This record gives sequence, structure tokens and C-alpha cells, in this order.
Amino acid sequence: MSLSEEQIAEFKDVFSLFDKKGDHKIDMCQVGDILRALMLNPTQAEVKKVCGGSDTIEKRISFEEFLPMYQTVAKPKDVGSQDDFFEAFKVFDKEGMGFINAAELRHVLLTLGEKLSDEEVDLIMQGQEDSQGNVNYEEFIKHVMTEPAQ
Repeated sequence: MSLSEEQIAEFKDVFSLFDKKGDHKIDMCQVGDILRALMLNPTQAEVKKVCGGSDTIEKRISFEEFLPMYQTVAKPKDVGSQDDFFEAFKVFDKEGMGFINAAELRHVLLTLGEKLSDEEVDLIMQGQEDSQGNVNYEEFIKHVMTEPAQ
């Protein structure tokens, strides 16, 4: 993951806000807080892993030691396979026919997990709803997971 000079300067500014002693270092136990301040959402397990299993307050790290930790956590994660999503959508398929109510799907996309905006939901649901107000979730998942043409 390549970072621009501007991004690095911004990250350094945030890092310095956590430097309580003025020695250009932070306590290891602050790594998760700084990652979250930089708009990442690591789990405690991810934080512990990038800290080498250490979250003790005694160890202090420099910005140069922190940056690779940021890059590790910021790497794209496995988003799951189509089969994973099919299984998740089956929960909403009350009749077991491969369809989910479009209004229910819209509600889920707007309120659960990584919430989408109304515009984003409109865009991905465009052309997916049938005349009864249902969405074939297998086709919907394929539509969403297909890479757009370059």
C-alpha cells in the first residue's frame, strides 16, 4: 500500500496528538486509538496482532514504527464469497424461493453493517426489483459482486 506525502503528513499530525511526552513516540496501548482516529476500524485482535502481541503501556513506538502497522491494518480484507452472501440472504428468504422483499433489502442495506447512502442503494438496486416488489438475491449478489467494466 503506497501512501502519498500528504497522507503521511496527516497521519504524522494525528500521531503527534497522542504524543503526551513530547518525545515523538506513543504508548503501544494507543495504537488502536490512533488507527481509529485515522478512520480505520480494527478489531482488538487486529491491533494486538500488529503490535506483536504487546499492548503494554511501557513500550513506546515512533511514527516510523507505527506506519507499517497502519499499512497492515489498512490492507483490503477478504470480503467473502458469493456463497457466503447467499447463505446470509437465505435468512431473509421466508419462503425459500430465492427472493427477498425489496423494501426489506433496502432497509438492511441502509441500516446494518457498513451502511450505504440512499443514492448508493438506489444505484445497486436499479433494475433488480420484480413486479411483486421482490429481488432475486442470487442475481442481486452476482450483480453487486461483479467488477464494473473498465
